[in-house]
Amino acid sequence: MPVPKVNTHGIQNQSHDRRVVSKETNVSVKSDLFSSTMLVILSVFISLALAEAALFLKNSNMRNNDIEMWLYSKELKKESKNPLLGHEHIPLKEATLQSIKIRTNSHGLRGDEINPKQESIKRILFLGSSITLGWGVSEEETLTERLVGMFKAEGKPTEVLNAGVGNYNSVRYVEQFLAHLTHLEPDVIVVQYFVNDAESIDFPRGNWFLRNSQFGVTLWTSWNQLFQSKGKEALLEHYNLTYAPNTKGFQDMFSALKRLAGYAKNKKIRVVFVMTPDFHNFKNYSFDFIHHRMAEISRDLGFIYVDLLPTFLHRDAKKIWNMHGDPHPNSFGHELMASTLYPFLKNPDLYIN
Repeated sequence: MPVPKVNTHGIQNQSHDRRVVSKETNVSVKSDLFSSTMLVILSVFISLALAEAALFLKNSNMRNNDIEMWLYSKELKKESKNPLLGHEHIPLKEATLQSIKIRTNSHGLRGDEINPKQESIKRILFLGSSITLGWGVSEEETLTERLVGMFKAEGKPTEVLNAGVGNYNSVRYVEQFLAHLTHLEPDVIVVQYFVNDAESIDFPRGNWFLRNSQFGVTLWTSWNQLFQSKGKEALLEHYNLTYAPNTKGFQDMFSALKRLAGYAKNKKIRVVFVMTPDFHNFKNYSFDFIHHRMAEISRDLGFIYVDLLPTFLHRDAKKIWNMHGDPHPNSFGHELMASTLYPFLKNPDLYIN
């Protein structure tokens, strides 16, 4: 039986045409997908740029404390090679933060360059964090400069050096002194201890976005505030945990102060321990237990204990704040601290080895 002839040429051509159409369609889909992806990425970048520009303009008045602290870390700090410090000031640098000029000398301390030590001029070195530094306060109105003026007014020229560094705790500022500042040979060391100086501090390197973007910092701050416990009760619970004797932060704090006490005893240097209160509320102050605990520790270590709480108690705390939302003491707060400390620091017995 004869086999019918089938025209396969047309079928093959149709199959080939279908394959060609399929390839062209795939290319078109991939092209559309690539274009859409690039459009989304471009839109995100434009949105981020606009948000960054808007925040830059909004924060140009230097009234956002979180952003100003972020700028402080960018402009005046560098990562330290010493893991106990985490960061340190960049020497011989200057920045305007919260509309206030902060400058460092060749030792990384705030203020003028330090002259060679003179036997006839007493030298007092302050260790501490951002309160000691004088965050938000002009240099001439800081605690340390006010003390210089008080000594000068009584004809007692005295150097008062400001080694305060923001975001330092007791472990960090003791290490800072023992590792970098002993050559300054102070006659008296003042430890300006704040209530949170027993907290452990990690050194977060963050990421590029957080290190370089105000928008990133704003998102991070908002996220933390959203999920962070708030209010006086939460803060009280936090400090109760911080000052439990078995916590790492408390033990590290005690070890650091003990190291400093050993050095001071060996060099016959007096240490004045200045207990600095929390500045949120002085009418219903809740952290007396921290002051009592630190008074015992400082006296056991041979330090001279001075408590600033009575100076501020029952005052309106917000009138002492640097600005709204920033409970660092303002110029008036620094004046009160200097006036409280001066009678102790001018005592001649303090300088008898």
